[in-house]
Amino acid sequence: MMQRLKAAVLARRGSLGSCRFLPHCSRRGLCSLPDTALNDDLDNQVLVEGKAWSRTAVLNRPSVLNALNSAMGLRLQKLYRSWEDNPDVGFIALKGSGKAFCAGGDVVSLYHLINEGRMEDCKEFFRALYPFTYLLGTCLKPHVAILNGVTMGGGGGVSIPGTFRIATDKTVFATPETLIGFHPDAGASFYLSHLPGHLGEFLALTSEKLNGPEMLACGLATHYLHSSRIPLIEEELGKLVTDDPSVIETCLDKHGEPVHPDKSSVLHRIELLDECFSHDTVEEIIDALEIEAGRTKDPWCISTLKRLKEVSPLSLKVSLRSIREGRFQTLDQCLVREYRMSLQGISKQITGDFCEGVRARLVEKDSAPKDPVIQNMQWDPPSVEKVTKDMVDQYFVPLSEFEPDLELPTESREAFI
Repeated sequence: MMQRLKAAVLARRGSLGSCRFLPHCSRRGLCSLPDTALNDDLDNQVLVEGKAWSRTAVLNRPSVLNALNSAMGLRLQKLYRSWEDNPDVGFIALKGSGKAFCAGGDVVSLYHLINEGRMEDCKEFFRALYPFTYLLGTCLKPHVAILNGVTMGGGGGVSIPGTFRIATDKTVFATPETLIGFHPDAGASFYLSHLPGHLGEFLALTSEKLNGPEMLACGLATHYLHSSRIPLIEEELGKLVTDDPSVIETCLDKHGEPVHPDKSSVLHRIELLDECFSHDTVEEIIDALEIEAGRTKDPWCISTLKRLKEVSPLSLKVSLRSIREGRFQTLDQCLVREYRMSLQGISKQITGDFCEGVRARLVEKDSAPKDPVIQNMQWDPPSVEKVTKDMVDQYFVPLSEFEPDLELPTESREAFI
């Protein structure tokens, strides 16, 4: 099974790893925002470290696992554009302060904005972060993301489209959006859909986590390093005087460590995963898992079924379609579509699942992980069977003539699959 996975990773390197685009998750992992973080010094939320031939952006909101907000997205855009135009900057790096790389978007802040009726500020949140994902994916200079710690949701969007991604023993990756009634965004429908087999569908629907060795094995990471060696690789990268990605890759290869997923990893079940998650509909995926669980009592099937029944039913169907469409779209097409989906998801016109999910898991926290049954979660619709085709379709229709689409600089920074 692992041999098949390795072959699939190599086959997809062109679209996820070395390709360039040319001119379950814990509550903390879902970006909970305590009140004390609301008054962060905006100037210090993204720090800069300068080396001889490189610049490093440091996400600096450690109290909230470096959760992203609009100001950070706009600052990152400004920094990266200036560095890309600066002939004295050969390559760019990105890391997080504290125990996390980035736990994703600041969804609790977004939740409060929605409840206050500040929808323009909500739109600005996505308009600040999604273009940075595109800027990263089309950056003409090599990029190194150091994923030392929690890397979830939007944290993947500000790292995975780049050239190199270093995972460590402390890395925890997930796209946990279905747990809060949302969909994997910030380019996730692009990079998840390019993973081996149907691993992307599994990660998107279940919100399950991967560790560092698993990220390396499936291609989400390009290198692996023990966290104790991060200062060393930063020092070595800081000495480089180059804009050549092959020179940077040689440096990373020299210090990288060969690791393999442990025996309990989902990657050792890739054939069974593909068999179940290759089906056309969520109902058929669940049926396949139930049949296999009934026949073999397989613990993975049982736990996967349990997870699928915990998350938002509407999010399951929306996310599955998003990944399937992303497989045949460019990065910019995925981001434009995800922007439409996100505005629909926060509008409450079809469902209030996003606000309900954030409320229950992050604000009031009445769905504690120790409780095997999420007693107070009220999904709407409450079951997969009650999610209609029309509900799903509305997430994918163009915005109204009075609501402009996401603008990306595709004429000057054209992307390809």
